[in-house]
Amino acid sequence: MSRLVVSLVVILVVVVGGLFLLAGRATERPTTQVEKQVSLANLQ
Repeated sequence: MSRLVVSLVVILVVVVGGLFLLAGRATERPTTQVEKQVSLANLQ
């Protein structure tokens, strides 16, 4: 019984640690504007 409880606690700690690791790596990047040149013929 004790070995089962220890195994479950270790697995739980590994899973929670992995979730925090993956959550910390997801960073949001700011949006960037891309400007394209448009010829004057397309504006008329």
